[in-house]
Amino acid sequence: MLTTTLKYLHLNAGLNSSKLHKLSLSLITVFCCTWVQAQTVLLDKIIAIVDNDVVMASELDRQIKMIKSRLQAQNTELPPEDVLRSQVLEHLIVERLQLQMAERQGLEISESDLDQALARMQQANKLSREQFIEQLRQEGMSLNTLKEQIRREMLTNQIQKGFVNRRIRISNQEINNFLNSKEGKFWTSPDYRLGHILIPVSPSASADDASHARALAENIYLRLKRGEDFKQLAIAHSGGQRALQGGDLGWRKTAQLPGLFAEMVPSLEVGGVSQPFRSDAGYHILKLYEKKGGGQQIVKQSKVRHILVKPSTILSDEDARKKLIKLRQQILDGAEFAEVAREHSEDIGSMLSGGDLGWSTPGQFVPAFESTMEQTPVGAISDPFRTQFGWHILKVEDRREQDMSEQVIRNQARNILRKRRFEEELQNWLQEKRDEAYVEIKE
Repeated sequence: MLTTTLKYLHLNAGLNSSKLHKLSLSLITVFCCTWVQAQTVLLDKIIAIVDNDVVMASELDRQIKMIKSRLQAQNTELPPEDVLRSQVLEHLIVERLQLQMAERQGLEISESDLDQALARMQQANKLSREQFIEQLRQEGMSLNTLKEQIRREMLTNQIQKGFVNRRIRISNQEINNFLNSKEGKFWTSPDYRLGHILIPVSPSASADDASHARALAENIYLRLKRGEDFKQLAIAHSGGQRALQGGDLGWRKTAQLPGLFAEMVPSLEVGGVSQPFRSDAGYHILKLYEKKGGGQQIVKQSKVRHILVKPSTILSDEDARKKLIKLRQQILDGAEFAEVAREHSEDIGSMLSGGDLGWSTPGQFVPAFESTMEQTPVGAISDPFRTQFGWHILKVEDRREQDMSEQVIRNQARNILRKRRFEEELQNWLQEKRDEAYVEIKE
């Protein structure tokens, strides 16, 4: 330990031999006197300064080692060392910027969330805990290292969703164009989970053979109506390609079904079976197991007002929460929620209207907001709660059930268009944050 320390001092301070000799005696005296408390000195250095944080050489080396191990396990050719090092360093710099934003926003990932994420990874790989840990070891990673990596990824994902989605604007005209397109009609059409029985009839079959096939199909239909198991009858009698799977066709959109099936399915109730119908291949019977989308969409809506207070360099996260506690008490003491919102809320989109967010539909707000809104009774004011945007209180003014069939379809289209734009907008946002930041690379 002593030799390593002196070597480090010599290399970094440029000491001459005389000074080094004197310093060596002093250090020996100090280390001898404190031998019991002595610990191994780990040498490290700063590779990059990123605003208020740093990237250390040990972290960069560790990341490079893990990536190399992973690429080798996948039999993927490694890029040149300088290219890999540059890419990994840039990734760490951009990650640092986002983690600092997450810290300023007061975002945290709970241990239970991390444990659930690890459990999902373990289950997806069909490994026991011991096998999972051993696989990590072979990739040069510990369980704690993986947990920290997951924590960072979850934090950066929350930051990205919160900030990038606010940059994406989907116009009504874009939604209309998408819904009127062939692709839009496909994606917004209902999904059906179907069972299928085919009684084959050759195009060259005699009238007697065709009549026999029809009689068999009608008999199977009657047995199904009496409650016999569709899958067993499919295995026993169907000539379809999915007969051995009980005739299960899985989930299909209307556009993915043969024309005759597409005409027949919309008239079926969930759990119902069709009467036998003829095609060039023979007689078909369909069963509708499940249906998603289409039809009337009744949703619960809440009419809500809220007040947002954002932590900042001059207002700590805890002070923001305390400020909302005082504002909430003012309202409980008789102040109008709308007036307090107009004066104090930092949500530019709603403050001028007294914090009014109008009638909301499920999925419109971030999970923490939705959860609080659902748990707050009509007329009540919530306790302060945290989202990635800051601290909120909300008041539920009313609730109703509304047929939102058209709105649900438009929201579905909006989400599809938003997801397509997200990746491109994410790269633009990350580049902007990188350009705005103070970054000094030391090597």
